[in-house]
Amino acid sequence: MNSKIKDESVDFLFKAILSLKTVDECYNFFEDLCTVPEIKAMSQRLLVAHMLSTKRVYSDIVAKTGASTATISRVNRSLNYGCDGYDLVFKRIDQDEKSK
Repeated sequence: MNSKIKDESVDFLFKAILSLKTVDECYNFFEDLCTVPEIKAMSQRLLVAHMLSTKRVYSDIVAKTGASTATISRVNRSLNYGCDGYDLVFKRIDQDEKSK
């Protein structure tokens, strides 16, 4: 966990996100909370991370996502040296999809 971001207000944000139950609830909440470019940037980074985790090459990722190589590099650094949050989410999504 990154102690630089941990505080009461971030805890409150994460509790709010964890209270959401459906994709529609997420759309409503995040459209209220964030600007469209912020949502698009987060979704782009998540897609980049997923593509990197499945061993896709930078040129494929740029073509599919429009992300810059700098963004791809930053996401790659998080995958390699971060808190394993991406890995946790990807494993859970895969488990959910397999159980359907």
